[in-house]
Amino acid sequence: MVITITGAAGMLGSRLAERLAADGHDVQGVDLRSAPGVTVVGDIRDPRVMDRATAGAATLIHCAAALPSYPANEIRSIIVDGTESVLAAAHRARVGHVVHVSSTAVYGLPKLVPTPEEHPRTPVDTYSAAKAAAEEVAERYRAGGTKLSILRPKTFLGPGRMGLFAMLFEWAEEGRNFPVLGRGDVRIQMFAVDDLVDAVVTVLNAPDDAANDTYNLGAERFDTLRADFQAVLDAAGHGKRVVSLPARPALAALDLLERTKLSPVYGRLLHKLMGDSYVSIDKAQQRLGFAPKLSNQDAILRTYEWWREQRHRTEPAQRGRTSRDPWRQGALAFAKIFF
Repeated sequence: MVITITGAAGMLGSRLAERLAADGHDVQGVDLRSAPGVTVVGDIRDPRVMDRATAGAATLIHCAAALPSYPANEIRSIIVDGTESVLAAAHRARVGHVVHVSSTAVYGLPKLVPTPEEHPRTPVDTYSAAKAAAEEVAERYRAGGTKLSILRPKTFLGPGRMGLFAMLFEWAEEGRNFPVLGRGDVRIQMFAVDDLVDAVVTVLNAPDDAANDTYNLGAERFDTLRADFQAVLDAAGHGKRVVSLPARPALAALDLLERTKLSPVYGRLLHKLMGDSYVSIDKAQQRLGFAPKLSNQDAILRTYEWWREQRHRTEPAQRGRTSRDPWRQGALAFAKIFF
């Protein structure tokens, strides 16, 4: 089967390309950046690029997206306009099955946990609004007859993932304590990228009625944020601990740093860390027969092991900012002297 993957140079796209090629499929990858598995270099918003990328494809997996740290106009353009462009090309090419990788960010900051798929989309910032709008585009094509799976993973991580986790790993490696807001007793569900790849493969092989639906995805086993972060500090071997910060003053300080562009930690993430955040995966388990294998701690520790092995390697600069890149810590880099 010929399968087109958008964002094929990214963390998820590249892992999918490897897995599907190993399974015997012909993979056509499209990305702004040249990389193994990328057969079409270009912008998904360009119809000519997407027409080349979808030529002959039976299936399309849409992974390409912006990060929450991008400028607001880029977030909406890449996520919403990009999804419109990708799905229009799939329609022109008569692609039989589209998998749209969305996010649980569409729920905003839901009060109902575990959050079911039926929960209203209540975006609270530019990124979550764009992801919600992209789902509306996908649902329009589904209503028009396209077999279309929408997958909503929690924050996924694994080898290749940097972002905020690089800050945790760096502080742990340097033998520092690591702060959490409040007591750190909130339960924050994450998701291993290996399990996400398995979920995509599962939905590709699902019966049409099951595939043509929307699914939450996340770890089945997860602990408190304090316990998950402490596992990394324990692995570092310096005897350091997760330490509590007074929640309200710390939140106010981080909000100020974000507004002044001195910290990469964005508002929705800050407020998400103040309360339980997990979704129901019952639907994926019951309709798809999908069972996540890895816990939060499994995923975090695998990512930490990978980070330790490769942190001193240098790679050639590529166009674009991805989840493979560590966050620039800004003012937080100076704060670590207190821990």
